[in-house]
Amino acid sequence: MKRVKRDLLLLLVLAFATACAHMNSGTMNSSDLDRIAQRGVLRVGTAANMPPLNMLDKSGVPMGLDVDLAGYMAGAMGVKLSLVIKPFPELLPALEAGEVDMVISGMTITPERNMKVAFVGPYHLSGKALLTKFKSLVTSEDTSKLNSEAFAFTALEGSTSASLVETMMPKARLITARNYDAAVEMVLTNQVDALVADYHVCVLSLLRHPAEGLVSLITPFTYEPLGIAMPAGDAQMINWTTNFLNTMRESDELIKLKVKWFEDPSWLSNLK
Repeated sequence: MKRVKRDLLLLLVLAFATACAHMNSGTMNSSDLDRIAQRGVLRVGTAANMPPLNMLDKSGVPMGLDVDLAGYMAGAMGVKLSLVIKPFPELLPALEAGEVDMVISGMTITPERNMKVAFVGPYHLSGKALLTKFKSLVTSEDTSKLNSEAFAFTALEGSTSASLVETMMPKARLITARNYDAAVEMVLTNQVDALVADYHVCVLSLLRHPAEGLVSLITPFTYEPLGIAMPAGDAQMINWTTNFLNTMRESDELIKLKVKWFEDPSWLSNLK
């Protein structure tokens, strides 16, 4: 397995080198790239609590799609990977302070954030989703039909999902939950018609309960492109990362990572 992973990484690096052949063959003039190369370490900030994007295994080691993506980047640079774990609100301040070289942590590209830092991506599209037993709820293109007294929804107490239900579906009954386990249990026991949550929460629930007849789909409520955050003003570093991500897409390695973390439940047994 390790040999296969090495071979895949080698192919990825070679493909990336080919894709970047048009770039200046001399010394890269990016101070950030130079510092990373001289240090021999790529420092990536992540929250490590957003499965299946980033989380800790039973040994406390980070894993997830974001972690794998960061590992591929470090490999393409020829340096080691150092994951810097911080609470999500502290990640961008750490980037601006120079404590990390970039942030890969399920971070939505927003105009407000983009005013302060640069983003490359998206490497994945997310948004609010419904988790339900009723396929009709996730296949209907007319979301206004969800605003009915006939429906009951649950969402995490104090979350943006709860606010979304109150704003867009005021006629429906909202039962807030103290945590996602309690919310999913309401769906499983038919106490509510659906859970409104971030898509990744719904994906994790599908993997954990494969025999319960659950379905999920990103709704048209929100569009959340996830990107790689990095310091603003470093054109060479942004160009390098853009070419790298394009190579991941074109070589299908990015698709393989999504299949691994969003469709294959085998990693659940190693979840902390």
